[in-house]
Amino acid sequence: MASGMLLGMQKIAVLPDILASQVAAGEVVERPASVVKEMVENAIDAAAQSIEVEIAKGGANLIKITDDGSGMGKDDALMCLERHATSKLKEASQLSSIATMGFRGEAVPSIASVSKFRLCTREHEAIEGTEVFVDGGVVKDVRVTGMQAGTIFEIRNLFFNVPARRKFMRTESTESAHVEHQVRLHALAWPSIRFTYRKDGRQVFDVPATVDKRMRIAALVGQEMGRKLLEVDGHEQHGMQVHGYVLPAEFARKGKRQQYIFLNGRPIEDPAISRALKDAYKGRLAEGLNPSAWLWLSMKPQWVDVNVHPAKKEVRFHRPLEVRQLVFTAVEAALDQAEAAPTLTRGQPAIVSRKTGDVAPVRKPFTDSTLRVEATSGESTVALASPQETLSPSSVASAQTTAIGKPMKLAPAAELRVTSEAQTKDLQLEDPKQELPRFEVIGSLHDRYVLLQGEDGLVLMDPKAAQARVIYEAFLEGDGPQVASQGLLVPELIELDAGDLDVVMSNLENFQEAGLDIEPFGGQTVQITSVPSILQGREVRGFITEFIDELIETIGAKRGKSLAFEQFAEGLAKRGAQWTECKLGEAEPLLEQLMACDLPYCTPEGKPTLVHLSMNELERKFS
Repeated sequence: MASGMLLGMQKIAVLPDILASQVAAGEVVERPASVVKEMVENAIDAAAQSIEVEIAKGGANLIKITDDGSGMGKDDALMCLERHATSKLKEASQLSSIATMGFRGEAVPSIASVSKFRLCTREHEAIEGTEVFVDGGVVKDVRVTGMQAGTIFEIRNLFFNVPARRKFMRTESTESAHVEHQVRLHALAWPSIRFTYRKDGRQVFDVPATVDKRMRIAALVGQEMGRKLLEVDGHEQHGMQVHGYVLPAEFARKGKRQQYIFLNGRPIEDPAISRALKDAYKGRLAEGLNPSAWLWLSMKPQWVDVNVHPAKKEVRFHRPLEVRQLVFTAVEAALDQAEAAPTLTRGQPAIVSRKTGDVAPVRKPFTDSTLRVEATSGESTVALASPQETLSPSSVASAQTTAIGKPMKLAPAAELRVTSEAQTKDLQLEDPKQELPRFEVIGSLHDRYVLLQGEDGLVLMDPKAAQARVIYEAFLEGDGPQVASQGLLVPELIELDAGDLDVVMSNLENFQEAGLDIEPFGGQTVQITSVPSILQGREVRGFITEFIDELIETIGAKRGKSLAFEQFAEGLAKRGAQWTECKLGEAEPLLEQLMACDLPYCTPEGKPTLVHLSMNELERKFS
């Protein structure tokens, strides 16, 4: 009887409104940055000309968005707290031509259901405003208030009643970086609106409204990068337009964080557009890098579906191939025009030694013409040039011709004459009497691998892998701050975005131990005063941004935490070795340095530096 009653009981029931809003918040409110995104988009839809965003403790304690938009009356202020209440959609046919940033009516009630929520709003023609207090989705108080026209959303103690969600929030610095990225994203999308961002009582930026998109970009990414921007002229195809700016190939990044695409004022992410950007740079970019771009696309709302992603990050184009062709054509034309224009040659950068005060031109490590090859009784003796000594192109050609024309045998360490004391330690063996394996440099393979003839077969050396091992052990043997470094004659100022700055500040001690002195310079700017001597010659900004990308990829979810120095040095070595070229004239000194390492036969990542093909193996191949 009892079981029969249980079988007849209703199992399905409608969720209570508050619980339904909390479930919806799981899609809409992923983290504090999601709250900022939704509230800022509401302010834009309200025709605001000025938007202020303030957060505390990464947004967990406070998120406050103030705008001077149209505001709301009392009835609308209460209605906006109801689920699916919106002023932006009236009928189903409008879904095919959405022209507003928001339209679902879920954001405000979802956010209010998981926070201590306060709403203040006044219409421009009204003499008084309305203030509403909501606690975990329950309206606690409604009162009249005096305030300027517009709206204030104040969210405190986010996820206070959903501890499982709060537990999964990242560190304060990481959440702050996500919020700042979101504010910058909308500030770039809408340069006609003034944006102010404050964090923990400190103003991070305040960018005035402007009609010049270049000025807005420069204000947010730095004047130096702003001066390098290449304009993508208004390009139109098939009723669609694109315009904006890109940076030259040397500013490319490993990830796509420096690509900003805006469709009808909405920041979006689209793989087809990213692919079109990369195709436009084809032949200009190294493998694995992505160009930096700020592009504004406009088309009829009917040609795009913005309702395919819960956070509205992704869209679906009705004519994707035409969009891709539009972006490709416009960006390629801008690059071709920039390359055709005359360029000014800048002076050669210089470095000053922090220890001796000597000034010397900056050179790339192990790749510049700093080797003298002297033939002595059938073998060759290699000497490294001093910092003030360089070889002419003809001398280098002659040295390489000697290397190719007659195989060179690697001499024991005792026969090497080193004229630069700074590199003596790197080349010196622990046991001066010990002789290295004797190889003959017999050529190169596709300008990628060095071919060596050993006592029993063929040995292939990967110069990049060998260089990574050499750099890695140089850092570890440097014993922290004693790593040899070169002070920059003129300190380099680099403005970073919030995420990059978070990574740098979390690893300041590691940078210092590696001989890279980085100091905060105010705002998002850092000052580079010295670089490791083993990495000198690399353009500092490019190296720092590339290495930050390497760190972010390595750290993953732990990007806000400091790495152990060994792991840090591994990434630094990998990034520093990427410029190593396969030059026969430099094969012997590099091999000498490699064999002086504790673990010469593998990179810090465990990949081989040398591959041996024995005579027996080769004979089996031909049998």
